[in-house]
Amino acid sequence: MSTVVSPPTQAPRPDGGSTHPQSRARQLPAVLLRALLTQRIVLLLVLLAAVVITMTTLSSRNYLTAPFDLPYMSSALISAVPLVMLGLAQLLVIASGRGGIDLSVGAIVSLTSMVFGFAYGEWGWPLWIAVLLAAGFGGLCGAVNGLLIAYVGYPALITTLATYYAFSSLAIVINDQQPISTAPIQEFFSSARSIQVPVGGGDPLPVPLGTLTFLLPTVLVVWVLLNRTTYGRRLYGIGTNDVAAEWAGIDVRRTRFTAYLLAGVISGLVAVVTVAQFASARPDAGVTGSGMALPAITIAVLGGVAITGGIGRVAGVVLATLLIVWLNAGILLAVPGNAGSQFQLFALGIVLVFAALLNGLTSRRYGTTG
Repeated sequence: MSTVVSPPTQAPRPDGGSTHPQSRARQLPAVLLRALLTQRIVLLLVLLAAVVITMTTLSSRNYLTAPFDLPYMSSALISAVPLVMLGLAQLLVIASGRGGIDLSVGAIVSLTSMVFGFAYGEWGWPLWIAVLLAAGFGGLCGAVNGLLIAYVGYPALITTLATYYAFSSLAIVINDQQPISTAPIQEFFSSARSIQVPVGGGDPLPVPLGTLTFLLPTVLVVWVLLNRTTYGRRLYGIGTNDVAAEWAGIDVRRTRFTAYLLAGVISGLVAVVTVAQFASARPDAGVTGSGMALPAITIAVLGGVAITGGIGRVAGVVLATLLIVWLNAGILLAVPGNAGSQFQLFALGIVLVFAALLNGLTSRRYGTTG
């Protein structure tokens, strides 16, 4: 008879944790990798910190043409105002599912800029009424998209591409290709100025006024709409599975229509912002260069909005915009002149490809993109 006694097995801990601290340490890299891939907010914070640290280091070693410091980063936020707002517009329509996308937001900005220019700059309407007109007219343009996509059943890509051409053409011919630069419009430039905001005990920071008057209210309203209302739950529901949502009693078509209408309203407000920044109502305000639609889509995708619908967070869009804005601001200091603008477009393309690859990798490995 054998007298060998096998060692006693350790009973599992009641809390389910490992009895060996070393096993936790070995799992830490995998846990961090999973957090970076599945938690888009974590990834964006890491990338944002990397950009700021890199540019600050280059600035301290005199590799940039000007200091990349806190006042410069704060002043650069003026370009973040329209980007965040249009990124939120894309969040609404992409989250609605069925290939939701809006290529016409830049054209809506251009056309609504002219409408606002007529109302405030030539017809002498009070400012607040002209702003309401811009929001309402932008909503009307968005409603055209929503009607064709949600009720008629046209594909979103084709529909918004067609309305992009229609709206941008109307913006050009409505005033015979001429911008509106009357005295009230030029004085409206004061709403795009920076104000000094005290921070701690140091020097005040120059913060663009548009971040307080347009950006923050829009972010707050969209966040509440998506996270604290039944409409937000319905929107994510139809984006995830509109058939199941319809069986659950959700009016899929009305919910999707409302998403495009709201995107139009936000685009109309962006038109007011651009008129203030340019001190002119320009017929090409939203379509010049690479336009406003593609950067907004890039920001939405980078921010974790799943192109298949049903997934997306306001915080992701805001952080993605800060990443793009401060990266572009650093590139302009590193590569001045027209070459800097081209490097910005190159960086934007790289970021879009990276975001698409990351979304695909995450969905295949972990079954999520947010």
